[in-house]
Amino acid sequence: MRPLFALLLALTATSAFAADASERKFIKEDMSEGEVILKIGRPDDESIDTGEDAKYVVKRWIYFPAPHDTQTLTTITLRNGHVVDVQREITR
Repeated sequence: MRPLFALLLALTATSAFAADASERKFIKEDMSEGEVILKIGRPDDESIDTGEDAKYVVKRWIYFPAPHDTQTLTTITLRNGHVVDVQREITR
């Protein structure tokens, strides 16, 4: 039972679950929040805003430079659970 618990714990940890950072360049508009997490893992930082009367939720996910994407800061904007913008900035 311990190996199963260790596996589940590893899958929920951000760094252990994150996919190859080189996949970040393949995130496109209209992808779902779940698709993004499955492809590149959970973000390093997140902000959440709600629109007027909470009709929509906007999330900004930030992925810091990492192995296989060492010079790029990736910011993904999601509205109501779908990607609406992807920004990739070179950081040197």
